[in-house]
Amino acid sequence: MMGHQSMRITARGQRLQRSRAHARGMTLIEILVVLVLIGVVLGIVGGNFIGKGEKAKADAAKIEISQIAQTLDLYKLEIGRYPTTQEGLQALITAPAGVTNWNGPYWKRASVPKDPWGNEYKYLSPAQSGAPYEIISLGADGKEGGDGPNKDLSSLQQ
Repeated sequence: MMGHQSMRITARGQRLQRSRAHARGMTLIEILVVLVLIGVVLGIVGGNFIGKGEKAKADAAKIEISQIAQTLDLYKLEIGRYPTTQEGLQALITAPAGVTNWNGPYWKRASVPKDPWGNEYKYLSPAQSGAPYEIISLGADGKEGGDGPNKDLSSLQQ
């Protein structure tokens, strides 16, 4: 009798092990499905945030270009002219050689500002368009031209 009962226990144990293995497989598939869904949601949400981050940087560059333009106007009021292209924006921080009436620094930071992408602003005076000056950010790629986040921003566009 003992042999027959142990055989039943063994058969029951094997069935129990098979059902556990089957349950583990389903759990693994369910986990994979959940991970895929989380990945899809993060991809959609992350893509939206990346686009907004670049737009925020472009907006920050426009604001800073406007602040630099106001500082240049103050410089002109005191000096009588805008800094030349050669003097650059550095003229807002340290007096250029031979300039009288310089009452700066006009830019309160210790260095010439950089755009939100870490590139230096281009400064032209006079501008090619005939304007007294132009301040340019070359966008995310740091190269002339481009679309989207790589689009150049200019003081003449504001």
